[in-house]
Amino acid sequence: MTTWHTLSSEASLDKLGAREQGLTQAEADSRLTEYGRNELVEQGIRSPWSMLFEQLSSVMVLILLAAAGLSAVLGDYKDAGVILVIVIFFVSMGVYQEYRAEKAIAALKALAVPNVKVRRDGHTLSALAPELVPGDVLMLEAGDMIPADARLLESHSLKVQEAALTGESEAVHKHPDPLEEADAPLGDRINLVYMGTTVTYGRGVAVVTETGMKTQLGNIATMIQSVTSGQTPLQKKLDQVGKVLAVLAVAFSGLIFIIGMIQGESWRLMLMSAISVAVAAVPEGLPAVLTITLAFGSQRMLKRHALVRKLTGIETLGSVSVICSDKTGTLTQNVMTVTDLSTLDQQGAPAPAAELSPEFALLMLCGLLCNDAELNGDAAHGDPTEVALLNAASHSGFDLTAVRQALPRELELPFDSERKRMSTVHQLSAEQRQSGLLNLLPALALLPEGEHLEFTKGAVDGLLERSSHCLEQGQWVEISPAHRQRFEALNQQLAGEGRRVLGFALRMLPQAPSEPVPGEESEL
Repeated sequence: MTTWHTLSSEASLDKLGAREQGLTQAEADSRLTEYGRNELVEQGIRSPWSMLFEQLSSVMVLILLAAAGLSAVLGDYKDAGVILVIVIFFVSMGVYQEYRAEKAIAALKALAVPNVKVRRDGHTLSALAPELVPGDVLMLEAGDMIPADARLLESHSLKVQEAALTGESEAVHKHPDPLEEADAPLGDRINLVYMGTTVTYGRGVAVVTETGMKTQLGNIATMIQSVTSGQTPLQKKLDQVGKVLAVLAVAFSGLIFIIGMIQGESWRLMLMSAISVAVAAVPEGLPAVLTITLAFGSQRMLKRHALVRKLTGIETLGSVSVICSDKTGTLTQNVMTVTDLSTLDQQGAPAPAAELSPEFALLMLCGLLCNDAELNGDAAHGDPTEVALLNAASHSGFDLTAVRQALPRELELPFDSERKRMSTVHQLSAEQRQSGLLNLLPALALLPEGEHLEFTKGAVDGLLERSSHCLEQGQWVEISPAHRQRFEALNQQLAGEGRRVLGFALRMLPQAPSEPVPGEESEL
């Protein structure tokens, strides 16, 4: 197996027989025939007949069928009919539940990507994801779902959300440099991108290395489909009870027949008596009671968005004492939320804009504008941290579109892992201040004079090193060693409580820089 993360970009292209300009259409067609379509092969759902056979082959059902047959032989058609109704109810409920679950699971399309941007014959075009082949060159940008495993050739502030694959909640910064460790964990292979993950920030170029069932997502699908299912604890107990009842019924029936024959009774009479005892020993109401109870449990689970494949699995879940699970995307939704707002003088939770202090409103404004995420109704696109900031501002009553139009972005210095911060520059002229902008955003009254407003967000310690003033009691004052200690103590307190802490800073500029310069983020 090729360790793509240890190869350079050039070596990866050579090994794949590819070029940065992309494959030709003829090469792509040939490789599609060789490697097959870029799809996860789904295991076919079981037929209703196989599910019916499984239900009928359980020990308890076989005993009930035997009891129904014996009752019919004895001429007790009423009991035989009742037992058959119970069997039909028991079997049909089991088949219905399992068939419905199988259809629902098969209907879940595993992270399908209908169209992707690919470079072929030197041109960028849109192609169907199932038609991708190893050697295709992908063009990636924010919001794209990655359609195959690939080796990065270029990265421009590229961040990829890999929670669906690795469980890591933070988006991973990607770069194309080769790594030295051949056995590096999946999440540490930062020059590779994987099928089913999502680009949250930046853009990049990558060459496809694996497709379909050979991708990391395909390996997971293979493992899932290879799992064999056994009997649940309830099924084992029912089979055990059925076997014990069958043995006891036969033993006592035989004993009664022998005693009757010894006493000189008619063999026909004793045979009928023995059969009656055997039928009476069968608890025909047990399957009905169990099925109804488990069906109620299944419906309650369904209301909580949990689909139960087998009714007997309800009892298994009730017997569980320890669950071993990953957190992100399973126990949590990989959704971040702003819980605390803190300044030098105040600490509180997000609230409606009318109830926010000017300092907190300015903090929310910085999080709204120094932000690349987008909200479209209930749908959110972008880095989870930035989405959380937008949601906080939106829930507080800020009109996201109106604010961004009122303070248009002129320049951006993207976030990177070395600087650990992001900055944006916005126009704020005297005419804007006088045109009712203060009515829309009263917090701007706290800002000093200037034609352009720079917002910066990032690691608290890094921002403190580059800051010269802070806001205290509604006034801008020069940062003293005591101020720095208070900020550092607040940062440590929140981090110690398990919070992810993000710092915000700003400065006024007489004019916007002609181009972004990382070193100029100073005197904040």
